[in-house]
Formats: sequence, C-alpha cells, structure tokens
Amino acid sequence: METTREKLDQRQHTARSPLDIAITLLMLGAIALVIWLSFTNRASWPDLWPDYSHMVSNLPQPSAWLRWVLGDISEVAFYKHEFASIGLLAGAYLAYRANRTGKAWQGFSICYGSGLWPWLITSSLLGLLLSNLLWGWTVTATAWQPTFAAFVSLPAAMVLMFGGGWKIAINGAIMGALLVTPACLLIVNYVCNPLGLPVVIGNVSGMAIASVIAFLLCRYLPSLVKSQASGKPCEPPPAPTNAKAPDYGVVWSLRRVLADFSEAPFFGNEWASLGLILGALLAFTLNPMSPAYGSGLLPQLIGAQALTSALGVVIWRRQWILRGWYPTYIPLVSVVPAAVLTYGASWQVIAASASLGALIAPPLACAIAKRLPADMHAFIANVLSMAISTLLIIPFIGLLIAN
Repeated sequence: METTREKLDQRQHTARSPLDIAITLLMLGAIALVIWLSFTNRASWPDLWPDYSHMVSNLPQPSAWLRWVLGDISEVAFYKHEFASIGLLAGAYLAYRANRTGKAWQGFSICYGSGLWPWLITSSLLGLLLSNLLWGWTVTATAWQPTFAAFVSLPAAMVLMFGGGWKIAINGAIMGALLVTPACLLIVNYVCNPLGLPVVIGNVSGMAIASVIAFLLCRYLPSLVKSQASGKPCEPPPAPTNAKAPDYGVVWSLRRVLADFSEAPFFGNEWASLGLILGALLAFTLNPMSPAYGSGLLPQLIGAQALTSALGVVIWRRQWILRGWYPTYIPLVSVVPAAVLTYGASWQVIAASASLGALIAPPLACAIAKRLPADMHAFIANVLSMAISTLLIIPFIGLLIAN
C-alpha cells in the first residue's frame, strides 16, 4: 500500500503543471520571435494597430485617452500598451482565483498570499483614474507625464499595510492621486528634464516622498485607516499556506525570474507576468512602434529585463533562501529599461545595466528597509533604491560606451 502511494506521489511530483507548460511555451515563443525578427523584413508588413505617436498626437480624443489610461497599467514595466495591461490584469485574476481555490499550479501566491488582491487592484485602479482626471491635462503629444505612478505605489501599499475595506481602498486612492502623482510631476518636470536625468528617477523619488508623507498622516490621523467600531486597522484574510517548500533549483529560479516582471504592481506571480509579456509581444507583432513608447526595442528590453532578474536570483539566491523574498525585481523596472531606452540595445548597454543593477539595487533596498519605521511599507525602500541605483549606474554606462 505504501509503495503504491509513493509511486502516485512521485507521478504527481514529476507531472508537468500548467504553469510549467506555460513557461516552456513562453520560452519557445521568445526563441521563435527572435528567429522571426532576424529573418523577416518586418518593415514590409502593414501595421495592424496604431503606434505610440498616433495615440499621443490624438489626445485628448476619447479613444486616445482610453489607450493612455489603459497603458498606464503596464507603464511600470516600460511597455505602455493596452494589450500588455489587459494581459497583466487577466493573468493576475487567474492567479487570484487559483490561489483562493488552492490550485497547485497557482505559482507564487499573488500579493504575497495576503488574499487582498481584490482590494489592492480596486484601490490601485481608483488611484489611476483619479490621477488621470486630476493631472491628465499635463499630457501632450510632446510631453510625457507620470500619470501611472499611483497605480504601482501608495494605494496598493496601504492595502497591504492596513488590510482591505472601502475606507482604506478609497483613502489610499485619494492620497495616491493627491500626493504621489503631483510629487512625480514636480520632480520629473523641474529636476529630471532640466538636468537630463532619466525620468524613472523622478517617478520613483516622487513615490517615495509622497508615500512617506502619507504614512505619517496615517500615523497622526489613524482614523484614515482604522474602523470606528474596533479602532484597529482592518485585518487581512488569512493566507493559504503552501504545503511544499521551494527547492530553489532551476525550475524555481525560472519561475522567480518570470514572477519578477509583475512584482512592481505588488502581484509577484508568474501568471500575471505571462499575461503582461504576451500582451506586450502581441502589441509588438501588430505594430513594433506601438509598445515601449514607440522605440521598437521591446524584444531587447524584455531580454535585458529577464537577464538582470536572472542574475539577481542567482547572485542573491542565499538571501532568497534566508528571507523568503528578496527585491531582485528592482533593476528590471528601473536601471535596465532606463539604460536601454537612453543608450540603445547594444550588448554593452544590456550587459552593464543588467549586471550592475542586479549587484547594487537589491542589497541597497534591504539596507534602506532596515532603517524605515515599522509603520511605513518597505516598498519605500525599493523605490528609493531604484532612484539611487539609476542615478549612479546610468551616467557610468554613458561613460563606458563613450570610450
């Protein structure tokens, strides 16, 4: 009897899950895309979807605004496209349903197993809509603006910090639109643009400064996040536990690299990342000048992002084992895309930004996080690390490729 059970367990352990199959198909698709790009004259194909310049030049038409707002959802990964955004949300919803029903193929538990994804996405989307309603007038055909900032910062952090409920979700969204977005606008337009710095520095600096202010407000005005009945923050629902501990092997590492693509919006799940990447690749296939701000560099950008995450996961594997989580995603949404979009997609730029970002950004974030007060979410340390590491590494890469 025991022998039969052991054989059954072994078969279940070795059987491929839908997630393993999805990752394999993604890799095969990426290889096929590289081959296709290498041997096909894509310029002779008709464009099947409007490009990025068409969108911004047609603002403030409703269709262009809809594309802009939807694109904000995937802006943090530098894809800025409605297909990538829809894919991200669809994959995240699938991951949430799989997590709630305890599916073995759910991947890394979305939102860190908190069960708060519905409240988190509600607050983030409300913050995004309010930001565009209040500050969308700053966007023009020639002036990009960080209207996306509230979607990947304070609203989500407040839900994870204080729990679910309409009070926290709405207050987080309002503070995101009133504090985060204008802080980013000010730093981008009055610091980064005049000094020629990558705008990502202004984005993440604004997120950090505004979030510190917001959490201080919550400290001195606890009614913002506490219910009147209990006087305590709403408690998140209990998270389902994963029965099997990770082995931190090759398969785990590949899954972790994939999950890092959706870590910035606080999802951290392979299905969400698959949706994001596949949506972006679909957009690129229909029109290479549509995603990634019309740069035409989406495949190189994704490759560079995967490289920096892979290096981080390998270099800091010991930290992953000790801590259970480590911010290897940081250069994926800061240093690397800033370098590729600033200096191009040469192998020198990709290798330097990926390696330096993986080495510097994660431990810097952890060092800052240790010094944060307990009532401030650790994402503040992550975005500060993005700002500092980008500020240090991007000029160095400029000097490197100039020589």
